[in-house]
Amino acid sequence: MTSPETVLIYDGDCAYCSVAARALRNLPSTGSISWYDDAAQAFLDAQYGETPFAMFLVDAARGRVYAGRSAAKELADRAGTPGLVGALVRDNYDRIADAVGRLSGRGRDPDDYHDVSRLGDAARDRFPALAAAAASPDAPTGRR
Repeated sequence: MTSPETVLIYDGDCAYCSVAARALRNLPSTGSISWYDDAAQAFLDAQYGETPFAMFLVDAARGRVYAGRSAAKELADRAGTPGLVGALVRDNYDRIADAVGRLSGRGRDPDDYHDVSRLGDAARDRFPALAAAAASPDAPTGRR
């Protein structure tokens, strides 16, 4: 896989999230990487000045970062699900994240990040490393 233009940052310790992330690699120019990966941590710190624990969809071509429920809706839209499904995912994101967290044994709740933001300059500089790590077929899926 060549370096993707869009990268999903997800909870690599969550078995359900990991399966979904692998499936998303079938979308054109889309890669995925565990939140726990060093490249993901460096990217988030560059974008937010901290490393919030949430799902993020980074679209370098559009210069946008989708977080939490916005990321979930954007992913559903890109996967070609009907608009209603995307709206349901967005509107029920917190309930879905809570249920998945309990089922997977995750020991923490996602941080409250749900907006679409402009890709900052410092984060844009980190994107090539994020994309390269996300394109790796043996990218780590959980904590190291």
